[in-house]
Amino acid sequence: MKILIVSSYLPFPLYSGGHIRLYNLIKNLSNNHEITLICEKRDFQKQEDVKEVEKICKKVIVVLRRKQWTVENILKTGFSKNPFLITGHTNNKLKLAIQDELVREKYNLIHVETFYVYQNLPKVNIPVVLVEHNIEYMVYQRYAKLANPLLKPLFYLDALKLRRIEERVWKKADKLVAVSKADKRIMKRADAVVVPNGVDTDAFIFRSFQHMPSEKRILFIGDFKWIQNQDALEFILKEIWPNILAKLTTLSKDIDLKLWIVGKNIPQDLKNLAKAKNIILDEKNNQETSSFFRQSYILLAPLRVAGGTSYKILEAFSSGTAVVTTNLGIVGLEAKDNTHVLSGETPFELTDLVCNLLTNHSLYNRITLNARKFVEEKYDWQKITKKLEEVYMSCI
Repeated sequence: MKILIVSSYLPFPLYSGGHIRLYNLIKNLSNNHEITLICEKRDFQKQEDVKEVEKICKKVIVVLRRKQWTVENILKTGFSKNPFLITGHTNNKLKLAIQDELVREKYNLIHVETFYVYQNLPKVNIPVVLVEHNIEYMVYQRYAKLANPLLKPLFYLDALKLRRIEERVWKKADKLVAVSKADKRIMKRADAVVVPNGVDTDAFIFRSFQHMPSEKRILFIGDFKWIQNQDALEFILKEIWPNILAKLTTLSKDIDLKLWIVGKNIPQDLKNLAKAKNIILDEKNNQETSSFFRQSYILLAPLRVAGGTSYKILEAFSSGTAVVTTNLGIVGLEAKDNTHVLSGETPFELTDLVCNLLTNHSLYNRITLNARKFVEEKYDWQKITKKLEEVYMSCI
């Protein structure tokens, strides 16, 4: 098939979940199909990044992404029915690039990444497959709960606008793809298909318990421009990490333990909370993500704001790194508590789970072996891509 993919981002480097998903899907789709990608490029992305994506596509057409946080966009959003995401991602250059390509070439279908670029499509007479990563209005509702009181009304208003637009676009698409059963239920469209997120099990190699480093690192990794990561790290630093240290002292366990915080854009107030000698702040580490998991004993991901599914949890599963998270952290995954992952809600529950993994080797071994088998069976990108191909075939 000849497939035109339209996206609001160039999927390289692989610095976010959306980039990871789209890059791996295109990489696997290109084995059997001819893929053209039309996308927006951020101003910090380089020509070398475009060339990396060109290796897995027949053709890549990029336009510069408009700056989002401008006075013009904020005012447009404030005085219109459109939410901020629609205002920011309406791009005349992107519209023109899509129109020109559809005149030049014939395609079997168009794959659109996320509803907020859909408005850039012209009217077409070929199937359109809309792939959603989150239920965005619900993400904004969760943001609102944690936002500064002065900003809460703005988040709630934008969430209302988002819901109206999202639900309308879901009805327009010929085929609708969700990343989880939970998201599909919210979409209320019976023919929506679940194509979950995945993991490259060849890149994230399983490390057996016998090959653990002597220093035990508890890892938190993410991009801190996102409020859910800021909130989770604050939760760790204020309420979980001090309890872990206190409990290990009570248990008289002498463990060489470090909290390893990896990611860009760490806010200063969180840096100030992370000045203890047993906490490592790592903002400029350019290692492959897989290396962080190889060096870590536990991935601690106490998410209280989320959407879609967490790639870091799947990557930890694949790598043989035990995961402690909240119920929200595994929403969208079919992972079972106490089989593939340990989950809790309160600081004390999460503390107990971490300490159990640190002191109970048989529990650690069982959880990590189960988790690796789980991702091999359900979340390998090759298997995920076949599900997407089935969606394509059903609409042509």
